[in-house]
Amino acid sequence: MQSLNFPPYPLQIKKDADKELVFDPIRKMWVALQPEEWVRQHVLVFLMADRGVPTGLIAVEKGFTYQGKPYRADIIVHDREGKPAMMIECKAPEISISQAAFDQVATYNQVIRARYLYVTNGLLHFCSKIDWSRQTYEFISSVPGFDDF
Repeated sequence: MQSLNFPPYPLQIKKDADKELVFDPIRKMWVALQPEEWVRQHVLVFLMADRGVPTGLIAVEKGFTYQGKPYRADIIVHDREGKPAMMIECKAPEISISQAAFDQVATYNQVIRARYLYVTNGLLHFCSKIDWSRQTYEFISSVPGFDDF
């Protein structure tokens, strides 16, 4: 897999027949190692190892309904009270992060109502803080640590 703009994390990878699998520590299962999953697993370890997020407060591929249709958030980080603090969208490294992609996750966040949005393709990372009272968001320079939620 392609090198990403994260520290080199020791992911658990194995081969099963003709495909590679990676162990997801949140879902506690082996999943197909696709480019988007490669990014997602790096984000998960980054959140736990570098941002201090407890594993029990992270949800992966969390389902929700938006305008009557089912969707899934790649990752949702919850605060100590169990409220969504950050919604994360992971893209494969070859997918560019456009304003449209960020607007899409911001639109879905109308349902989740997280205070932070984080969109990454593993190479470029964009994080924003939501001001729900003014219905605006501003880009911030880094992903906040768990204690900042």
